[in-house]
Amino acid sequence: MSRIFRLHQVLQAIRNEAQPVTAEHLATVMGVSARTIHRDVATLRELGAGIDGAAGFGFTLADDVSVPPLSFGHDELEALVLGLREVEEIGDVVLSAAAKQALAKLKARLPEEQTKRLQHAVLTAKRLRPRPDIAVDVAALRKATWDEMEISFRYTDAKGTSSTRSVRPLSIAYLEHNTCLVSWCLLRKDTRIFRLDRMADLEVTSASFRPQRVALLRSALAQIRAKSAHENDQSRGSDAG
Repeated sequence: MSRIFRLHQVLQAIRNEAQPVTAEHLATVMGVSARTIHRDVATLRELGAGIDGAAGFGFTLADDVSVPPLSFGHDELEALVLGLREVEEIGDVVLSAAAKQALAKLKARLPEEQTKRLQHAVLTAKRLRPRPDIAVDVAALRKATWDEMEISFRYTDAKGTSSTRSVRPLSIAYLEHNTCLVSWCLLRKDTRIFRLDRMADLEVTSASFRPQRVALLRSALAQIRAKSAHENDQSRGSDAG
């Protein structure tokens, strides 16, 4: 296998595997040593590939510039329009404006027939029930999550008790009636979920937890799914009784 071909295959393997993918796993897939994988990843980074991660945590393809522009089927286009209009409804000010801009850019790049379908899409998204007001800067929170920087904030729980929290932000979830932060609590050493409308005095610290976010988020989501499954089992058992 030539070096250039192997570099392409390494990039494709990272793209195809569940990320983050370790050098050891890539080495098994490629039939080379983990040291060779680390050298190949370093070369790909020098060539401009946006590969994030480090030894012990695995690699993530952060910016895949090799995927060519795609044309869209009718259902795909409807899905894009619906998704962007949903973001307009539930996103923060920055995301809502970005969704509008994305729709405008999409319209400008589509063939004439599909431009008409975008303008007159049969699907839309509306939220008739107002969502709670959010006092913190969601754009700053989103950036801290992307940058993998620890944050602190004041939090008021459902009982009205206020406390200061320090966490590693992992993901922002837009739920039906509110928006939540999935995080790793530095005090409890465990996954914690906070409603954004109950947060105040957000501060982004100088402490980085890169490149652990993807692994921590994967663990957090698994924990949330397990808890949800357990609660559903208990509910079904109660109904049966």
